[in-house]
Amino acid sequence: MSAWYLAVDAPIMTRSAIELVVCADDLRIARYAAAAIALSVAEAGIPSPLPGIKPGLANIVVLLVLLRHGWREAAWVALLRVVAGSVLLGQFLAPGFFLAFTGSLASLAALGVGNRLPQRWFGAVTLSLLAAFAHIGGQVLLARLWLVPHNGVFYLIPVFAVAALIFGIVNGLVAAQLNRPPGDARQE
Repeated sequence: MSAWYLAVDAPIMTRSAIELVVCADDLRIARYAAAAIALSVAEAGIPSPLPGIKPGLANIVVLLVLLRHGWREAAWVALLRVVAGSVLLGQFLAPGFFLAFTGSLASLAALGVGNRLPQRWFGAVTLSLLAAFAHIGGQVLLARLWLVPHNGVFYLIPVFAVAALIFGIVNGLVAAQLNRPPGDARQE
């Protein structure tokens, strides 16, 4: 049999199309993720006194999503931000990507636990602090296990902890302000 006969005898394949239905939740996640990605890219241009110390401005967006829409959507925004931000900055699959990814996973785990605590005592600032310390903890642990196989990396923990405390409080206050209902002029 020649190739022509094989082609004729072969089953005819129909063209199929996969259609993704985009819902309002998907669009909302995309908008929040775009804002977080823009803040991550802008933050990359801010000089840092030590590698790894950044304000974490995109985490404000993640906190807002958590407070308004829940943990699942916040996780989507955080992970999309890490992946897309690293692609835009040319760091995808570089050590910085893995550090950011690990920090995001650790902070999402802390936010998942913190989100179940009584909101009366655990608001935006507390959640931001939990996330900031978990983020730093995850990054230091990965750095120790993978990048710096020496316990000397733990000497940086006090510096990172002070940064996590300061930026956690500031980001939490900003998220709390942005999460207020329109027209609410209360001062806390």
